[in-house]
This record gives sequence, structure tokens and C-alpha cells, in this order.
Amino acid sequence: MTKFTESIDVNGRKLKIETGELARQAGGSALISYGDTVVLATCCVEEAREGQDFFPLMVDYRERTYAAGRIPGGFFKREGRPQDKETISARLIDRPIRPLFPEGYMDEVQIALTILSSDGKNDADIPALIGASIATSLSPAPFMGPIAAVRVGKIDGEFIINPTFEEIEKSSMDLVVAGTEEAVTMLEGQAEEASEEEILDAISFAQTEIVKIIELQKKIIEQVSPEKIDYVAPEKDLSLFEQVKDEASPRITEVYRAALKKHERYMALKEIRDDILKSYEEKGEEWLEKLPEIKDAVEETERLILRKLIREEQLRVDGRKPDQLRKITCSVGLLPRTHGSAVFTKEETQSLAVTTLGTGSDQQIMEELGGEYKKNFMLHYNFPPYSVGEARPIRGPGRREIGHGLLAEKAIYPMLASKEDFPYTIRVVSDILESNGSSSMASICAGSMALMDAGVPLKSMVAGVGMGIIDNVILTDMIGDEDHSGDMDFKVAGTKDGITAIQMDIKISGISREVLERALAQAKTARLGTIAELEKVISESRKEFSPYAPQLATLKIKQDKIGALIGPGGKNIKKIQEDLNVNIDVEDDGTVIISANSKVELVSAENMVRGFTDDVEPGKTYMGTVQKIMDFGAFVQVLPGKDGLVHISELAPYRVGKVTDILQEGDTVKVKCLEIDDRGRINLSRVA
Repeated sequence: MTKFTESIDVNGRKLKIETGELARQAGGSALISYGDTVVLATCCVEEAREGQDFFPLMVDYRERTYAAGRIPGGFFKREGRPQDKETISARLIDRPIRPLFPEGYMDEVQIALTILSSDGKNDADIPALIGASIATSLSPAPFMGPIAAVRVGKIDGEFIINPTFEEIEKSSMDLVVAGTEEAVTMLEGQAEEASEEEILDAISFAQTEIVKIIELQKKIIEQVSPEKIDYVAPEKDLSLFEQVKDEASPRITEVYRAALKKHERYMALKEIRDDILKSYEEKGEEWLEKLPEIKDAVEETERLILRKLIREEQLRVDGRKPDQLRKITCSVGLLPRTHGSAVFTKEETQSLAVTTLGTGSDQQIMEELGGEYKKNFMLHYNFPPYSVGEARPIRGPGRREIGHGLLAEKAIYPMLASKEDFPYTIRVVSDILESNGSSSMASICAGSMALMDAGVPLKSMVAGVGMGIIDNVILTDMIGDEDHSGDMDFKVAGTKDGITAIQMDIKISGISREVLERALAQAKTARLGTIAELEKVISESRKEFSPYAPQLATLKIKQDKIGALIGPGGKNIKKIQEDLNVNIDVEDDGTVIISANSKVELVSAENMVRGFTDDVEPGKTYMGTVQKIMDFGAFVQVLPGKDGLVHISELAPYRVGKVTDILQEGDTVKVKCLEIDDRGRINLSRVA
């Protein structure tokens, strides 16, 4: 196989695509390098299984620890189940790729992205997405690509393409934009209250680079000239479809016009499907093999009528207008023993959010190729089967739950106080109790209220809204049926002042700037309306924490005093923790975080920490304990590990015959530091 290589410059770093040398038995493969970050991308295709009725696209993104020159932790010393970062990156790549396969295509397609080298500067997700596009384009799969993606940051008011990890820390925006040469196909990112215009400008800025990267891929594709599957969609019996459509349309239209609740609507549509299928069963055996096609025809008719009513009459199946929010109800402080709680209900979508405050030891340690870091804010999203009235096993979080949780986390994070100002570790859990669309946005609303209920300082209330589009009609606060039949799923979250998180997926070939502009404007109106409802219940963070939340204090000590606080073998810090039932975290920069169950324990622990780390100062008065009596005076401990001498002449304003006439070992005595001599000895007095 011949090797082909092409490259271009993207923001001062070489983006290189190579093919024909590695993974040659895969249907399509390529090696993508950006800086010293290297990704192997492969795509394999297998024929659809008999009776398969969905498109089984699998996207796997895996980071090898050797890419960063590390050996995995744990007992087995090898990579295990995907980390959250890998899961999120796989979803990020899947979303813009999936819409570009022909409708009805059912072959099994697996795209595998393996990170082989990481330079610690460039995130591998962007080259991996580009790799997925070129590998799929080189494979036999009938992929309508290529596509490309870039990350957009904004530093000091200027947009930047593919910022490094270090630059992202300084950036007010982290937006991934994927698209074709003509239009955007996917958005994902967060910002520090960006305006709608800023988001649109960032997308336009990205589009120029996307076109260049697509041209690079086209050069490789042209040189390789891959053989593609000549996919022809299965022919449908149009006369049968029209016949079923004519039979089903009046009843389906009647159901949709009735503005029924979700379950009532589902049961009414199910009755129509069952009646039509039964009527064809009764026509004779020759119709039995056509029942699956008849069922598909009824479901397609449902989709077409839903779209037609929205397009021609601006009528939605729940009776709302296109720009109308569902009714919102919410409350806080439901759960007596939690640190903060809230319920957000938007008719048939409901989230229960609970906030828990922890200490530094509760932080999540994240081991990624970009390096190890600690997370002090986590938002976890759970979607139990009962939320949609189903009975199935409840297992650990799947890709969707991880993705929805991270989106909500991104939306709220910019509004939290800094770790220095609020040293607690914060965990929010959103349990979806009911779902009929936009449950991730409900998690943002409930999460914001639960944080305020817990007393967590939030700069501003955060809310989210799910938008959709059907035949160029923008839909506010989309429900499940509209999501299923629509062209776009567009989630926008933020405050009164701007956008903090955004996510867009589409089922068509692309979305123009004009449509995005309208969608963002309509989303802003909905977001402000939602915030107004939330603030009727709670408009600012509570001034006091729950009595069940840990009490925290932060001290700053000199770095050369860290050893004195910890003590030999941890003796000193263990004593404080055991005697007072507190927890103490000491950071390398001298920050000491103390957590306790009561204010009394907290203050006592603060005093003990200061005792181990403060220096004795001449002229300052101390309450000390007599440690030892000598003929010439008494040794008094004024701070932990710091004893001074009260000479017999300094015990009283008169002549003292014996030290024991004044003091006994164990006495508590008030003394003043006279001096610390050049040998470091502390001289004290009771009379000065």
C-alpha cells in the first residue's frame, strides 16, 4: 500500500495526515499529528445483521497512558474502562459524524481513535475528530464527508484557534465547532457569559479553518481514491405507504390537535398503530410479511403530520406556540438532612438536585494525558428508567448520563466562586424523576437552586433551555416527540448577562448562520423567562450553611512551617485531628484547610495550627503551661513545641525564695516574651 502524506499549518502548529503505513487491514486508517500529539484513526464496516432496524455506529476514543510517558495506576497496570474524558470525546466525535450517513443505512460501522502520543499542550480530541472524518472517508462506508473541527478560545478579546491547555486556562471561551465546507454540524462548549453575537462570531472564525482542514483531507482522499459501498436505500412500496398514510392521517391529526399529555398521547398513537396492523393481519396471510413496513409507514406518518402542523399552523403537539415555554414550578429545601436541595418541574420534565459540601480530601483526582489535576466541583446526572415509565435494570452511568452531567457542570462552573474564596468541594447530583425532553437543562436549573439553597456563593442564577428546529421553525423548550421528529437539538445555558454553555446536534447536513442567529435570540428570551421563574423561589445564596454541612476555615502559613505543623511522622497534625475530631488538608503553598463538625472544634483547631506554626514574638503576651520547675526558674510552653524560661527574678515583683512558692508543674500562667536571644532562647516574665 502506498503511503500518502499531506499537511498544513493551523495556528502555528503543523497538522499532518498520513495514510498507507499503519493499520492497513482496517477499512480506512490514518495517522493524524498536531504538534507532538498523534492519533491513529481507523474505520471498519461490516454488513448489517438480518432484521436490524437501526444504524449501529460505534465511536471509541481511547487514550494510551504511554502517550504521555506514564504507566497506569492501580493493581493491573493497564488501561481499563473508559475515563469520563474518553467517553465525552467519543460523544463529541460521534455527534457530527452520525448525520452524514445515508438515511436507512444499517451496516455496522466502528470508528476507533487511539491516542498514541500526547505533547501535554494540545488536546487530542480535535485531531481525533479530524481523524474520524478522514478514516471514514477512506473506508468503504457511504460517508457524506469529509468534515472538520477546531476549538475556539478568546484571550484578551481576540479569538484563537486550537488554544493549548495553558491558553484555555486564560480563555473566556472554550468552543468546539465542527462542520462541512458549507455549514456547521455540531457545537459544544462553555464561556464566561458570552453574548449571542460573540458565539456567532466564534463560529464564523472557526469556519475559515474548517474549510482549510477539509481541503487537506480531500487531497488525501483524491490520492487514495477509496472504493466505496454503492449504497442504495431499500425501495419502499409507495402505494402501500400512501394507503396506510390515508388511513392513519385523520386519527393521528386528531390526537395531535388534542394537546394530550405525553402518556395519553403515546397510548392514543399506540391504539392507532395496533388497529391498523390488526386490520392488515385480518386481510390474509399474504399481508403478514408486510406488517413491519406497515408499522414503519404509520410511524413515518406520525412524524410527517407533527412537522406539517408546526410548519403550516405553528401548532405543537402539546398545544404551545413555537416560542412558548412550558409551565415551570420549583421549590427548595425539601430534604431536611442534605446541605441543599431543589426540585425543578417543567410540566412532564422534573429534576431533583441535591448539593453536598465536602473538604479538600473529597476532591476528585483526574488523571488525563494533559496532566493530573483536582476537581472541586462535580455535577452528576442520573436518568433512572422510572423517569419515562419503564421497567429495566438500573446500572451505572452510560455515555448519555456522563455527557449530560458534564454539560450541566460546564454551565454552572463559571458562576462559582474561586477555590481560594470558597474552599469547599461541591457535588451536585441531579436525579431525573420525570422526562419529556430537556432533562439536562432541567438539571442546570435545579442545580443552580440547590447550590443557592446550600449557601454556595453563586455570582448569578444559571438556567438552560432546549431549542429545536422543524422546517425552519424554531421551537422553544422542545419536548421528546419534537426532538425525535426534528432537525436540530440545540441546548443553551447561561445567566441574565450571557451564555455559559452551549451544545448543538443536527440531523440534517448543516445549519446556516441565519438560523443559528434566530435560534440564539429565541433561546435568550426563553432563558431570561426561566431565570425569572427560578428567582421567584430563591434569588440569592443563603447566608448560612445547613447545620449538617462541614465547617471550614482557611489559614495561610509559611511554607517552611509546613513541617512543624505536620510533625515527625505526622505526630502534630494527627494529634489535632484526633483530639478535636477535625480534618486538616495542607497544600504545598502553605494553605491549610480545616474542616470540623462544629464552630467550637473549628476555632480550637485553628488555634492549635497557629500554635505549631506561629513564631514567638518579643513583647507579646501568652497563656502558657508550666512544663518543668528548676531552682533558677520555670520552663513554660507558650506555643506547641516552643518553651521559654521565666527566671526566678521574673516570677514576682518581690524577691522569691523558691520557684515552687509561686508555680507548680502543669499550672497555666500568663507570661510576656521579653526577648529571644541570639541562641534562639526565649526569655519570659510574669511581671513585665
